[in-house]
Order: sequence, then structure tokens, then C-alpha cells
Amino acid sequence: YTPYQPEVSQGTLQYLFEFQTQVAMLTGMEIANASMYDGPTACAEAVMMANRVTGRKRAMLSDTLHPHYAAVTETMARMTGFGASATPPESLAENIDDTVSCVVAQNPDMFGNLRDLAALAEACHAKGALLVVVVTEAVSLGLVTPPGAMGADIVVAEGQSLGNGLNFGGPYLGLFATREKFVRQMPGRVCGQTVDADGKRGFVLTLSTREQHIRREKAT
Repeated sequence: YTPYQPEVSQGTLQYLFEFQTQVAMLTGMEIANASMYDGPTACAEAVMMANRVTGRKRAMLSDTLHPHYAAVTETMARMTGFGASATPPESLAENIDDTVSCVVAQNPDMFGNLRDLAALAEACHAKGALLVVVVTEAVSLGLVTPPGAMGADIVVAEGQSLGNGLNFGGPYLGLFATREKFVRQMPGRVCGQTVDADGKRGFVLTLSTREQHIRREKAT
């Protein structure tokens, strides 16, 4: 056990700030956090965030979502009391109703298909739901249209292929990005940029709702 240390070095904070900036640029979103455990748990966290934002408790998962992501999300659903059901991608838009907090779609999907999710995003928003887009291969974001450009509200991805070497099954890296208006419901910590008393560029750990000093009932 390591106690919370508020005196994080400026170098570390700057690294995390630049990391967040690059994740936001890759995903086409407005803000990203300083990472999650891995892609599947980030997916489950995105659904729980959508539940908080919308006040609803039912997620629709595309049945072309990677089975590990679906399994982790369904486990979290059982443990925390929300619904998660699989639906064919062609039927997602027509099955959204007023009980759905979010639709979770993967691009490229489990079978390598690339989809234009703009129409699905419009269908979600028309019903007050959020669109969560999963990317299991973050390197693809350097080539394909980013989810943010198609109207996604939350984007999660597995970032291991960006450079983390595997060692005994890890480490993996969960990427998490969203719209700025949802930032206070976003899990994880955010590093911000500011200036110090002398006007020099500086960095701070802000909105750290997952840190050890946050009361459990206030944490996201």
C-alpha cells in the first residue's frame, strides 16, 4: 500500500497532459483522462458513465463487439445493477428507446468491418442516449475516420499496441475520451495545464475523482 502523494513531479504531470492531448486527437474527442486499466474495463466504465449522465440503466451492445469487452461489461452489469444486452449492428438504431442509456459499437468491429457510425449517433441522440465507440486496435485511428468525427459521445480503446511490451500477460492500457460537457462524470484522473505565480507553464492533477483521498460516495 502506498499512501496518496499529492506532490507529483511536474515532469510526470506534463507527460500525462501530453498523453491526454494525443488520445483526444487520435479519437477526435475534446478531452481524455490519464488512462484506465485496459480496454474491456474502460468499456464497462463508459457504460456506467452513460448511466450517470442519462439517469438510465440499460445498455445495448453490438453483437460484433469483442467478446472480452462484452463479458466484462455484462459482469459489471450484474454486479452494479444495470442491464446490458447484445443486438445485431443492423438493428441497433431501431431498438433504441427511452430506457437505453447508451449503445456500444466497435469500429473496426470483431470481424474487421469498418462502419460509418454517424447515423447510429444521430439515432442515439434523438432518443437521449449516448454512443460509446470501442476501438480494440488504437493504431487504426491513424488511418480511419475517428469516432469523434462520427458523433461518438465516449470513445474507449486498448492502447497496448502503441508501445507497451507484453510481459506475463500485461501491461495493457485503457484509453478513455469524451465530450468536454461530460468531463465531471468521466472516471479516472485528469491532468490540467495552468501557469504558476511567475507566469510559467505548469501542470496540476485536477478532477481526480478516482484518487485515494476522494470519499467513496463522491467518486466516479
